[in-house]
Amino acid sequence: MFDAIVIGSGMSGGIAAKELCERGLKTLVIERGRKLEHGTSYTDWMNPWDVPNAGLIPEEELARDYAVQRNCYAVNTATQQYWVKDSEHPYTTPEDKPFWWIRGYHLGGRSIMWGRQTYRMSEMDFEANARDGHGSDWPIRYADLAPWYDHIERFIGVSGSKEGLPQLPDGEFLPAMPMNDGEKAFKSAVERNYPDRKVIIGRCAHLTEAREHHTELGRNPCQYRSLCERGCSYGAYHSSLSSSLPAAEATGNLTIVTDAIAHSIITDPRTGKATGVRVIDQNTREGRTYEAKVVFLCASTIPTAQILLNSRSEANPRGLANSSDMVGRNLMDHLYGLGYAARMPGPETTFRGRRPNGLYIPRYRNLPGAGDTAGFLRGYGFQGAVDRSPWRAVANAAPGVGAELKERVRHPGEWMTYFSGFGEMLPNPENRVTLHATNVDKWGMPIAHIDCAHGENDRKMAQAILADGKAMIEAAGGQIVMARTDLVPPGLGIHEMGTACMGKDPKTSVLNKYNQAHDVPNLFVTDGAAMASGGCQNPSLTYMALSARAAHHATEFLKAGTI
Repeated sequence: MFDAIVIGSGMSGGIAAKELCERGLKTLVIERGRKLEHGTSYTDWMNPWDVPNAGLIPEEELARDYAVQRNCYAVNTATQQYWVKDSEHPYTTPEDKPFWWIRGYHLGGRSIMWGRQTYRMSEMDFEANARDGHGSDWPIRYADLAPWYDHIERFIGVSGSKEGLPQLPDGEFLPAMPMNDGEKAFKSAVERNYPDRKVIIGRCAHLTEAREHHTELGRNPCQYRSLCERGCSYGAYHSSLSSSLPAAEATGNLTIVTDAIAHSIITDPRTGKATGVRVIDQNTREGRTYEAKVVFLCASTIPTAQILLNSRSEANPRGLANSSDMVGRNLMDHLYGLGYAARMPGPETTFRGRRPNGLYIPRYRNLPGAGDTAGFLRGYGFQGAVDRSPWRAVANAAPGVGAELKERVRHPGEWMTYFSGFGEMLPNPENRVTLHATNVDKWGMPIAHIDCAHGENDRKMAQAILADGKAMIEAAGGQIVMARTDLVPPGLGIHEMGTACMGKDPKTSVLNKYNQAHDVPNLFVTDGAAMASGGCQNPSLTYMALSARAAHHATEFLKAGTI
């Protein structure tokens, strides 16, 4: 018997485990994937000549095993070990509604491969559902989460600059990474032509300097290699393997079980409380059960819905915590990938290193009190960078051998910019995850059926993203050379959210203000499933803050004997 079980070891599960262990709870982390070791399991040691096949996975193999994963920019031979084989982990969608579900099943989950952009949601975001009537009203506001944002930022290490923007609250930052001269010129041009917009350096979970609690965990400052999706042996960016799980292990209260697929959550029919978790060994396919006083479900948005729906019983015929019929509903992702590549004017300067971070243009549409008439609800930001073309692009730009080629690659390439929008997708209960009625995976569990599509508001927003992106690049003197103007299927933003949303009303939501299931008092959900809306900011920081806050309250409830 454990005090707590945490299902999932990624961004949310790692933080939940750390916080529970530090509060004295004997905690079991259940991970469906294989074990990885910080450092030794990574491929960041590889030089370009060490990377198999120059990073290219054969087309036949991509088509057979990675039909969905191949759409992610970070999939290559150096990172192939981190991505699931779609052929082994099927799911279904309606034929006319593709969903690109990007996944990694291993200890640490997608915290190993995440983009590390780290932003707070604002008061405006927590009020949005109540203001326009889409989705359940958040049961918390910014003030409830602000101290937990502080707590997480100090622990993981977030570099950034304070800007004083109400739509993008400042935080507890390490020194910001510097902009290069091309980016400074772009920033100046955009802000001069559009006074309502700010171009800032990205806020990212990289150590620009290591504080004492970072070095105690063996973490070191960023080396500016930009090999992050391979894992970082320096521990420069936050992941479960470099940061939260080692902190949990240091307490002596942590147990980790890998290769254990959560099948369902077991409840006591007399009390309605969760008593444990049933798992299937992914290698032997044998079943076993672990018991605990409290359960944290952090499996990530879609698997969390699967586990709840699969936890059916006589008392819960629609699945666990689902008296509202909201489990699986309101699946969201961010509008992603709409943007441009352009040649840019720039100074005759160079810069050192490969900074693993870019620029951010915070949301400026539909701000409260701004009188914006954008023609759609919510808003979007932009992410990108301005830099010199790499030596490989310079070398490939024209034929050449010998002295002529060597001379050409001694000089930096032209300035280029790459910018795309991240837009907020409205909560919609018809965008949902269900269990397939007949298809099961190789462990005998029903596979997910994902029915999710962009709506009219999303399409209107997409057109505004494209128009604004083009205008800003051209205002800075850019010449567009490539455009991505079609909405890609949801999922590719890798920010899926919303299948067990928080809310004030148990009839229209799954979780209360503590991330506690309305129907099951000792069950907490703190991954992306809990999100009642998504904002347009990268959401991982919010997941972690919710996880820390929920762990605090769960511990207090246990002490008080109320769960």
